[in-house]
Amino acid sequence: MENEKISCLLEKEKYDFEDLRTVMKVLRSENGCPWDREQDHHSIRSNLIEETYEVVEAIDTENAALLREELGDLLFQIMFHAELEDEKGSFDIDDVTDEICKKMISRHPHVFGNVEAETTAQVLKNWDAIKTEEKQRLSLGDKLRAIPPMLPSLMRAAKVNKKAKICEDVSTAALRQRLIDEVSALPVEGEDNASRASQMGAILLTAVQLCEKMQVDAEESLQHTTDDLIEKIASNP
Repeated sequence: MENEKISCLLEKEKYDFEDLRTVMKVLRSENGCPWDREQDHHSIRSNLIEETYEVVEAIDTENAALLREELGDLLFQIMFHAELEDEKGSFDIDDVTDEICKKMISRHPHVFGNVEAETTAQVLKNWDAIKTEEKQRLSLGDKLRAIPPMLPSLMRAAKVNKKAKICEDVSTAALRQRLIDEVSALPVEGEDNASRASQMGAILLTAVQLCEKMQVDAEESLQHTTDDLIEKIASNP
C-alpha cells in the first residue's frame, strides 16, 4: 500500500492538500523516515515556533516567493501535529479544518448571519463578545489568564495592558514620568539580583504601557531597533 502511495506521488507534477496528507502518512509509516517516526508534539514544538517566525520574516521583507515556501513549511508542521493525534484516534486534519470553519462562521455573524456590523470596531466588539460566551471567560481574570504565557514577553504584556485597559485613564505624560521614576529607582549597588530583576520588569512593563498609549507596537519597535543595532555593528567591524 505504501509503495502504491509513493508511486502515485512520484508520478505527479503538481500536488494539493490531500497529497500533503499522503506525504505525511508515508513519512510516519513503518517503512517511512526514521526521524519523522520518532517525533512527538514536544520534540517538534520548537520547529513550529521557528517556522512561524520565518513566515513573519517573509511578510516583513515582502518576499512573495519566500512567503510561499515558509507557509508550506508551517503547513507541514500543522499537518504533522494533526497526524500525531490522528494516530492516537483523537482527531485528524479534517477535524481541524471543520472546527476552524465553524468558528469563523460563528465569529462573523455580520457576514453569515443577520447581525449589523459596518465598521471594524463593531466587528471586533462582536468577535470579543462571541468569544467570551464560547469560552465562558466571564471575568477579567479569566480573560487575562487565557492570554498564552509562552508569547514573547513584550507582546504578552501589551495584550494584558490592552485587555485590562490599564492605560485608558492614564496620560502619556504620566506614563513617561512613571518610566523616569522607575529608572531612577533602579538599584545599582547593594541590592540582590532579584530586586534588580523585579525593578527592571517594572521598567519594561511601563515602557510597554507607554508604547500602548502612543500606539507603538513594543515588539516590532524593539525588533527594528535591534536590526538597526546589528547593521551598525556589522558595518563597523
